[in-house]
Amino acid sequence: MEKWVDAFLLHLQNKNFSPHTLKSYRADLNAFLDFFKKRGQNDLRYFTSAHIRTFLAALQTQRNPARNTVLRKIASLRSFASFLLAQGKLSQNPFKLLPAPKRAKILPKFLTVPETEQLLNTAAHTRMAPRDRALFELLYSSGLRRSEVTGLKVQDVDFFNGIVKVFGKGAKERLVPVTDNALAALKDYLACRPSPQPQDPLFLNKNGRALTGDGLAYIFKNTAIAANLVRKVTPHSLRHSFATHLLNNGCDLRSLQEMLGHKSLAATQVYTHVSIEKLKSVYQNAHPKSKE
Repeated sequence: MEKWVDAFLLHLQNKNFSPHTLKSYRADLNAFLDFFKKRGQNDLRYFTSAHIRTFLAALQTQRNPARNTVLRKIASLRSFASFLLAQGKLSQNPFKLLPAPKRAKILPKFLTVPETEQLLNTAAHTRMAPRDRALFELLYSSGLRRSEVTGLKVQDVDFFNGIVKVFGKGAKERLVPVTDNALAALKDYLACRPSPQPQDPLFLNKNGRALTGDGLAYIFKNTAIAANLVRKVTPHSLRHSFATHLLNNGCDLRSLQEMLGHKSLAATQVYTHVSIEKLKSVYQNAHPKSKE
């Protein structure tokens, strides 16, 4: 079965799936293979509804399994099954009779405006301040994903028009506005680099190589600690903050969907729940009857 997993992942790679997604798919499918290898079952005839149920039941016995993690594993196996069906390696879909559990609704965790300012100000005083200031300002100004910002080239920033060309999920291209603060920070950072070329990575690590997703996460962790933020901060925290702050200041959903690069409006609508929670908080603090 391993050769078909490799073929499936190569198929996804050719469709421009992100390295992060490919890594997750491989881990999920390897966990499935390892489970049945221990039982001496390692070919496609064991990829059936009954065997998938056995695997999922075993997952549920683990200590406090995260619901959305289990759902991601199901999604990985379901995609693998679709690939095998298309290749004529399965006679029927093993997921046909398996109910699809609903994903738990988790509201995005975002920073308040003062917390965001605190994080940005701290990034402007790190050991690699020009780069980190530009990095944090760009992420907050444009709501980019981790893979999107690390994939940027110098030529992707249009300083004249104030936009950045982003390649999102599935290599879909979109143009996103950039604030003047972010543009100024990017100019200062590039001015510190020796003759940056258009095809060069926009952000480099301390060794002069392209900044990776793991490197970006490490920078965020240390900057959040230095900023004395109580809550956990990740690159996605600024994406959530970007979306929430725009909605709270009157941005419409369709425009936000375009800027975030969401395929469907439903993915963007989760931020309306966050805004409603804010409205309820304001209401409860302001309405005389709510205090009784």
